[in-house]
Amino acid sequence: MTKQPQVLVAGAGPVGLTMAAELARYGIAVRIIDKATAPSDKSKALVVWSRTLELLDRAGCAEQFLAAGMPAAGANFFHGEKRLARVTFEGIESPFPYGLLIPQSETERLLIDHLAGLGVTVERGIELSAIRPDATGVSVGLHHPSGHAETRRVDWLIGCDGAHSVVRKALGLDFTGAALQTDWILADLHLDGLPVPENELAIFFHAEGVLATFPFGRNGRHRIIADLGRARSTLLRPDPTMAEIQAVIDKRSIPGIKARDPIWLSSFRINERKVADYRKGRVFLAGDAAHIHSPAGGQGMNTGMQDAVNLAWKLALVCRGEARAEALLDSYSAERSAVGEQVLRNAGRLTRIALLRNPLARHLRNVVMSLAMRLKPTRLRLAERLTELDIAYPDSPLNGQRCVPGGLPMPGDRFPVAGRATPSDTTSSDAAQPRISPPRFTVAGNIDSGEMEKLATRFAALLHPVVQPLPHSLASAGAAVWLLRPDGYIAIAGCDAETIGTYLERFLP
Repeated sequence: MTKQPQVLVAGAGPVGLTMAAELARYGIAVRIIDKATAPSDKSKALVVWSRTLELLDRAGCAEQFLAAGMPAAGANFFHGEKRLARVTFEGIESPFPYGLLIPQSETERLLIDHLAGLGVTVERGIELSAIRPDATGVSVGLHHPSGHAETRRVDWLIGCDGAHSVVRKALGLDFTGAALQTDWILADLHLDGLPVPENELAIFFHAEGVLATFPFGRNGRHRIIADLGRARSTLLRPDPTMAEIQAVIDKRSIPGIKARDPIWLSSFRINERKVADYRKGRVFLAGDAAHIHSPAGGQGMNTGMQDAVNLAWKLALVCRGEARAEALLDSYSAERSAVGEQVLRNAGRLTRIALLRNPLARHLRNVVMSLAMRLKPTRLRLAERLTELDIAYPDSPLNGQRCVPGGLPMPGDRFPVAGRATPSDTTSSDAAQPRISPPRFTVAGNIDSGEMEKLATRFAALLHPVVQPLPHSLASAGAAVWLLRPDGYIAIAGCDAETIGTYLERFLP
């Protein structure tokens, strides 16, 4: 593994672990610290969506997630005992056509194991006590559990340290937004009597609010979330009792649903906040350190993990001396800030729709939902949004030429994923470093083999030498050729060898 430059990742939740693992598999020396002395044992975020699973598959660790989680077949929406709609993930184009229900504690365990396989261990109980960035690196102060103070010089610092980010505060970045003045309760427990299959969600609309149930284990283990109306105090309400939980279930759902064997009971409020820029010089923010929003749709953790994937390949190319810094690194904030805005907006909209209090507005919501979800295109659009397969970078500064007709994938789009990654996709041929795989652009489509050989020789540090075949959905694309970024998004659509060469030339150091 390349020993310099070095990257320090602050925060060992799912985002920080993904960041460190991606950098490590690209051959970058990375250090990851967390002030907590042990991983969280709480379930917290419960779903890993299709796009995140695709990216984990590229990294070589999706199989472990599939073995530990439970695929969700769909979500059911009720008003009283009447089912308004059922949304499934049927028809989405992904090797993972579902949301994988898995506790965050398990997600962290699997990522820690994956990271250890790459030779990196989380350093726990270490707090950032000082951050001093300059033009050539970042000086950091580290406080160890023993009381030992360490001063370290790193090339890059990435703050993945959550909503109360020390890194963000040290940079003086505004976390713009507000807390919604609504009280919510959360409970991990066991439920009996739900009117849906054990691998499907149930969301109940009621005049007093919403009740949502999420299965994530065996023997009826579920997460439930419900709002309790407008907050009556600036203080967070006490954690709910089982009697309060059962009362909400009885009032808002159907008769016969019983809660038992609680694991975790909590109260919370929703914050909607975001920084304007995810980068300040040699310091970056990702995940909750950069954006927090409503849990509606389960987008938060997935968005943060995809922040990590987006930044890692760009920073790795720069650290390896294989690409110019500014164009690549500036694109991180441009791309992911736009995604953060979209996710914050969509999650907030879903929350407000669920919390409608006006009787006429609630009636219209129920009627529109019932009618709209009978239409397959509407169900598919919602499924693609939830699974984050519709995430794209249409305005990315990295987008190149478009020379394909409408209806075909464009620059900034996710390129269709035809199937599961193979070992050759996720590892190098170097026996001494079997899991190291430097980030490379890829050509997909019908390109002359001689031209491809010339490109692979000219851009050996940037371009994968093997052409990727087109997926079945693009079988009718003819002679079209796409240049794909290391994260699977499209750089150029409908290009030729000369166009590819001109595009890659801009990144050469």
